[in-house]
Amino acid sequence: MSEPSLERLLAPHPRVREARPGAPDPEGRCVVYWMQRAQRGVDNPALNMAIAVANAIGRPAIAVFSLTANYPGAQRRHYRFLVEGLADAAEDLGRRNVRLVVRLGTPEEVVPAFAEEVGAAFVVGDENPVRVGRVWREAVARDLEVPFRVVDADVVVPTSLFPKEEYAARTIRPKIHRVWGDFLKPIPEIRAKHAWPGDPPCGEQIDPDALMKKLRVGGVAEVPGYVGGTREAMRRLKRFLDERLGRYAEDRNEPTPYCTTELSAHLHFGHISPTTVALAAREGGGPREGIDALLEELIVRRELAINFVARNPDYDALSGCPEWALKTLAAHADDPRPFVYDPEELERAETHDPLWNAAQKEMVLTGRMHNYLRMYWAKKILEWSPTAERAFAAAVELNDRYEMDGRDPNGYAGVAWAIGGKHDRPWPERPIFGTVRFMSYESTRKKFDSAGYIKRVGSIERGRA
Repeated sequence: MSEPSLERLLAPHPRVREARPGAPDPEGRCVVYWMQRAQRGVDNPALNMAIAVANAIGRPAIAVFSLTANYPGAQRRHYRFLVEGLADAAEDLGRRNVRLVVRLGTPEEVVPAFAEEVGAAFVVGDENPVRVGRVWREAVARDLEVPFRVVDADVVVPTSLFPKEEYAARTIRPKIHRVWGDFLKPIPEIRAKHAWPGDPPCGEQIDPDALMKKLRVGGVAEVPGYVGGTREAMRRLKRFLDERLGRYAEDRNEPTPYCTTELSAHLHFGHISPTTVALAAREGGGPREGIDALLEELIVRRELAINFVARNPDYDALSGCPEWALKTLAAHADDPRPFVYDPEELERAETHDPLWNAAQKEMVLTGRMHNYLRMYWAKKILEWSPTAERAFAAAVELNDRYEMDGRDPNGYAGVAWAIGGKHDRPWPERPIFGTVRFMSYESTRKKFDSAGYIKRVGSIERGRA
């Protein structure tokens, strides 16, 4: 099969955005891939584009990662996870004849300067819908002097196909189903034809311990045994296919034991592609109902959350929620709260509710909380906070601080659903919540082995004491 022409590579595509237009500079010495959201060297459409363009113009491809110690809300546990992933990415990139250079600093400091230093003819990056990602891309596009394309590498169906904010899963689902056959296909692995000549540009040693020493980040402690990187992501995927897919449709809301993929953090950091997960499930010979349930969560629900963050500038505040919910919460703003806890009490899991306390402790200790319990957890924060605005802010802060997949569209959409009715509908009216959906302790604890869950979290807490 012949390789695509440069003209075809630069043609408009729903997965590619022209952040800075133009064709590769004929005087350039290489193509730069700025790796940020898609932190992997396999199944990566952004990397593929960089390599394909480099091959088409007869130049090497080189990757750069800007590692900043000041990412908003990120803690020591998140940085450890990230740098473990960089080691895998460097190895996989090397296998494809592409060097990875890691430099300390923000992207606006690192990427334009690096592109100028290496004589870039063309720059490719990966899309990221969250606010800090958008700001970085705008700054890099402004300061580069060569063309810059951004590739939507961490969704199955490109976000550009949904230019408006979707109302709910029921509105985006048929749109995704109509086109996902066009995109849910194996991602080819392209090897760079031209190696970087001589020694690579200077960068940091790509070793997790060495990078952590250089970063000197503090905050919430690392989680023992919660390993980042593509190797660990593939191990978890295999475990899911071998041991969990068969009961996923029936038991995915059961947190003891987990029946989910437990890949949310690896998807957040781009250590594995959602396409990789979806294709492995479809081809793994599991039950149809389990595969369908997984694709609903992995593609429809996840990409609904990405659409929310990409299209709603207030995605991390109550003001980003639908008007009907804002009105009903305002109408009940003065309702008496049976309990009121400040953010510090919530953080320490010092409430009267043993199930909520267990969920909070699991998040703090392990960097994760089961999705079903995340809904209950956020709704109780609304019930126990003086205002809905303060509840929303507290839930986002705790989620982003402790969850290994914090600062992710799924997290923001989940908080918005639980507290502000996002992607939901009005329910029968009740105190505090108005017509926002309510979840009670009694009903929630009866839907799974809550006593076993609380006991399991207690054993984790004792083991970490």
